[in-house]
Amino acid sequence: MNTIVTLLLRRLGISLVTLLLVSAVVFLITNLLPGDPAQEMLGQAATPEVVEALREKLGLNQPAHIRYLNWLGSLLSGSPGVSLANNMPVAELVADRLPRSLMLAGTTTVVAVPFALFVGIVAAMYHGRRADSIISTAVMFVVAVPEFLVATVAVLIFAVELGWLSAVSYAPQDPTLGQFLATYALPVLTLSLVLVGQMARMTRAALIEQLQQPYIEMAVLKGASPARVVLRHALPNAVGPIANAVALSLSYLMGGVVIIEVIFNYPGIASLMVDSVTNRDFPLLQACAMLFCTGYLILVLMADTAAILSNPKLRK
Repeated sequence: MNTIVTLLLRRLGISLVTLLLVSAVVFLITNLLPGDPAQEMLGQAATPEVVEALREKLGLNQPAHIRYLNWLGSLLSGSPGVSLANNMPVAELVADRLPRSLMLAGTTTVVAVPFALFVGIVAAMYHGRRADSIISTAVMFVVAVPEFLVATVAVLIFAVELGWLSAVSYAPQDPTLGQFLATYALPVLTLSLVLVGQMARMTRAALIEQLQQPYIEMAVLKGASPARVVLRHALPNAVGPIANAVALSLSYLMGGVVIIEVIFNYPGIASLMVDSVTNRDFPLLQACAMLFCTGYLILVLMADTAAILSNPKLRK
């Protein structure tokens, strides 16, 4: 138990150090973006003197390392500054959009994870047969297609041609079931296709690895059916790798959400971050980027935890 706790604390320490390095990279990249935030706020008609005065007021004329330390301190204190474009606290803007992004990600997870596990288990159950070949081919095709192409095709079919759904995803404050389905159908469908492909492949690989173990051969010799071999014997021993696969697959959801929210004009954190890039709103952009990086690291840490708890070899 002490070894497990030590490994988990070590992983947590590595994640915190990684997040610190990521903050430096985010700050550096955002400051390398072309354009002047003060000029963007005042417009092209502003005189250089007025622009310089605003830069001094915002602290943009300070050395880079001073601005980074000030920003990091405000980030750690939970007050990541004021939005330059909206003149509102960044924390308020993020708090307004974050629940919507979490709702989109949560709905996608609820839909994608069970279906992906089912597909992966069926493929492993019929390993080497025609059903496995068909599933593997379909999964590879889904993984190879990018999210923006799936989203564009879905909009053309279901919104433009058939008119069943709206191309813009926006739900009211207290949506009915019909409004909820109409809002999340296309974004969730698009995100789920890619996630299902990735999770199904890794679930199938984890189960096939277990099916090659000697205890499986003993179960087959005793007359166990393929379904019983997979579900009763192989699946319990593959829970750790499958949980690891699910966590790693969900980490890809962070990148997919950015594309999906922009295409469907979904009012979440990703679309807020894209708008901040357009407006050169550095405090808002940096806060959104750090939020995505933190979510990604949390999922990776969950994957490492599942791997450590399930695989005694990794504890050494």
